[in-house]
Amino acid sequence: MVEITLVRHGQANSAATDEAGYDRLSDLGRQQAAWLGEHLRDTRQTFDHVICGTLNRQHDTAKAIASCLDLEFSQDARLNELDYYGLATSLRDNHAIPMPRDRDEFLHHMPQLMTAWEAGQLHSELETFAAFEGRVRAIIDHAESLGGRVMLVTSGGLIGMAMRVLLRLEVASYANVLLQINNTSLHRYVKGGNALLLDTFNALPHLERADRFHARTHI
Repeated sequence: MVEITLVRHGQANSAATDEAGYDRLSDLGRQQAAWLGEHLRDTRQTFDHVICGTLNRQHDTAKAIASCLDLEFSQDARLNELDYYGLATSLRDNHAIPMPRDRDEFLHHMPQLMTAWEAGQLHSELETFAAFEGRVRAIIDHAESLGGRVMLVTSGGLIGMAMRVLLRLEVASYANVLLQINNTSLHRYVKGGNALLLDTFNALPHLERADRFHARTHI
């Protein structure tokens, strides 16, 4: 049996203007992660392996979840997020497309960013679209080889790329997927035959209660 569950980190510092400033959980992000861990514990869900990226927001989310489940976890840099701020800065400098200031602007910005990145039209020193896709394929293959139930605690860009890889999405569809991925959402794939099949997308069972509806966040 192979089951791979990807979890997006809790809400980070959404007011940041660079990666260093963004890479820490907000108070709400810490609460989201704790609620998810408690939900998994209370519904008696467990995992054979828990792996997170090396970013602070990924590590701290994984720690909150794993502590509720009394599990150890490891880190793998292949789960780290794409360099959004670097890519967005390059899009601004090379194509005069400004960084978004709110969610409405972000909705228009992300498809433009992904299209330019895939076409190789951004700064050459940045990780390429193909390289990012390659490391996502590699970490999925690794998780699949481990077998059993595997949790990968990561970020929205990587979760979207995993969906592109496994469902063979075009770049425009990939960009649209990114716009809807909630903080601490669950995305599950199960092995069927020779393929990993999408079982769950963007689930928030720990935030279904009316008094937690406010805690559903994208950014």
